[in-house]
Amino acid sequence: MSTPVDAEQAWKDLQRIRVPQERVYDEVERAAGGSLASTWATAAIMWVFLAGLRLDPPTWGVWLAVAAYVALLGGLAVLHHRGSRLLLHHSRFTWRTVATLVAGAVVTGGTVLLSGRLVESLAPLPAGLIQATVSASVFVLFVGPASRWAAGALRGRGAAEPGPEAGR
Repeated sequence: MSTPVDAEQAWKDLQRIRVPQERVYDEVERAAGGSLASTWATAAIMWVFLAGLRLDPPTWGVWLAVAAYVALLGGLAVLHHRGSRLLLHHSRFTWRTVATLVAGAVVTGGTVLLSGRLVESLAPLPAGLIQATVSASVFVLFVGPASRWAAGALRGRGAAEPGPEAGR
């Protein structure tokens, strides 16, 4: 009760399906290694936030700054998402994506805390500028390679590699 399969037609069908899939991966890799505008905007928002917090505002000022920081980052994420031409299914997020997110939080958060400890003895204004600059710089240096590393794993995932008999 098996139906005959034309190997040549099956191979053509596989290639017809694979080409759009490769375009999706090309777009993901382009987004990961492409425009630095959102990276620089995020770093600038972080810099202003950290420099402002170092001036010791009152409690309501801290909460206002946190709300503004979260709102600006959220707005930036929405703008970046609208610029993307595709939306990955949740199953396409690999362990590398999660590892990149966690490592980014640890590296950036650790830099903020460590640089804050190192500049405690300085006056608030120069301490804030130094802490903000070091932290934003580490963020910018981390994001590019980490994003490319996380996106690089998507192309080989879920696609069956053709065997040696595929070329026949």
